[in-house]
Amino acid sequence: MLSGGFDSIGKSLIYIGLIIAVIGLILHFGGKYMNFGRLPGDIRIEKENFGFNFPIVSSIILSIVLTIILNLFTRR
Repeated sequence: MLSGGFDSIGKSLIYIGLIIAVIGLILHFGGKYMNFGRLPGDIRIEKENFGFNFPIVSSIILSIVLTIILNLFTRR
């Protein structure tokens, strides 16, 4: 029926969907407590008619978490 290529793509899509669902649940239910995007070290400049937000620390933390998760799922 299905060759091995489609089977592995299906598993990868399921894992990616589960990861996105977990991240969505964390952001939805934990958004009040985490202040993600406004961590110490994130750059935020607000003027009267101008706003700039560069969440560098949040991006680094998100990168570390995604690296750990992807290493767990892709390790053989």
